[in-house]
Amino acid sequence: LRMLQVKLIVTGDDFGYCPRRNQGIVDCFLAGAISNVSLLVNGSAAADAAKLARRYNIPIGLHANLSEGSPVCEVLKTNSSLLNQHGFFHGKMGFRTALSKGLLNMSEVKQELKAQVELFQELTGHLPPHMDGHQHVHVLPEVRHVFAEVLEEYGIKYTRVPIEPGLHNCDWIPPSLMDFYLGVEEDSFNTVDVFTGHGIRWPDIYIGLSTMGKNMSVSNIWSAIDAAILEFTSKAPTHPTAQSRTVTIELMVHPGYPSVPPIGGCGEGPDDFSQSWERLHELQTLIKPELQSHYRSRNIRLCSFKDL
Repeated sequence: LRMLQVKLIVTGDDFGYCPRRNQGIVDCFLAGAISNVSLLVNGSAAADAAKLARRYNIPIGLHANLSEGSPVCEVLKTNSSLLNQHGFFHGKMGFRTALSKGLLNMSEVKQELKAQVELFQELTGHLPPHMDGHQHVHVLPEVRHVFAEVLEEYGIKYTRVPIEPGLHNCDWIPPSLMDFYLGVEEDSFNTVDVFTGHGIRWPDIYIGLSTMGKNMSVSNIWSAIDAAILEFTSKAPTHPTAQSRTVTIELMVHPGYPSVPPIGGCGEGPDDFSQSWERLHELQTLIKPELQSHYRSRNIRLCSFKDL
């Protein structure tokens, strides 16, 4: 592994969710702890987030959101299959339920995704170099096809495929959450061919489910990265050039200062995870100097999608 060069994209998700999330993400970036962000364009502080990204030169992509808050497409704000009876998106699990019952209109999904890309461009002045899905909606059945079409139409090269090596060995994850993660993993496996067929790319390795919130620690980030690299290289061909190649990793993180209601969210106020101490815990863990020195000792270089 010594010869291996590792490019690590540490992505702060949910940029734009609230001013305190934005501040935490910026602090993390300035500390060299994250190298990339993913913007929720329907977040209550999205415009502010875009300004901060420009001011501090933070690489920014789109966190497409079909599950939390309100749509950005005007036409869909009043009467659409994407909304529940309260006029908001169906929620993380509600979206999945509505989808499995065949209640979601895929042309509306496409309309909303395109509206979010357009709004991203309006806010930042450029198209997103990468685009993933809030609460992993982009790998769901049917949605994955529409998502891939939108990326191809706009020439967005990169996405995220949340298949995490070693996830099954994480005995600290509660069963209910593990069920959700395993569902995400299965959906991701079924998405690979779809994304590949549309010429979309993603990093070699994804990490982030096992290291979220209270489960994040310097040692579990280290061991997740080391185990993933080991697994990846053991699968890679063993001819000499394979040993000196570059491996790319995306580490998904959610740092920030806890939201204080009613400020924040995507139209209906901040959720529990956003208000919890777990966001601050991620921030404090990510900026620890021993994490940075570990990266250096392992020949790991932090970068963004446009550096791949």
